[in-house]
Amino acid sequence: MYKKILVVLINLTLLMGCSGTMPNLGVSNSKLTPCPKTPNCVSSQAQDKEHYIEPIKFEGTQQAAHDRLLQIIESEKRTKILTEQESYIRVEFTSALFRFVDDVEFYFPNQKTGETIIHVRSASRVGRSDLGVNRKRIERIRSEFQK
Repeated sequence: MYKKILVVLINLTLLMGCSGTMPNLGVSNSKLTPCPKTPNCVSSQAQDKEHYIEPIKFEGTQQAAHDRLLQIIESEKRTKILTEQESYIRVEFTSALFRFVDDVEFYFPNQKTGETIIHVRSASRVGRSDLGVNRKRIERIRSEFQK
């Protein structure tokens, strides 16, 4: 019995370590924080092919895009909205099995046309590879905008 309890406590300790330390993110000079050199990050403002992903485009106002994005985020499992501002949203996505945390940011620069551009950044807090999870997440969110 004692061995089982010890094994459970060790596993819980290891799993809790998967959340990592919350990074200092946000928008500075109209730019999201750059991706680290590891491949577990995508950003619409990245300059290299490995990390670059297209921004999300929305036909309509910034407010309508903001509201639609919140609907999409709230429909996703294991999400926590940390920051919600007029031009910026920050969300934590947590994986089901190992409780890995990914930090996802959405930035709405001021637009004067009928199309809203949403810059995105999605990155794993720990590890090196994410098996494409961050890229797939942004593409899934993008496809929801097209519905």
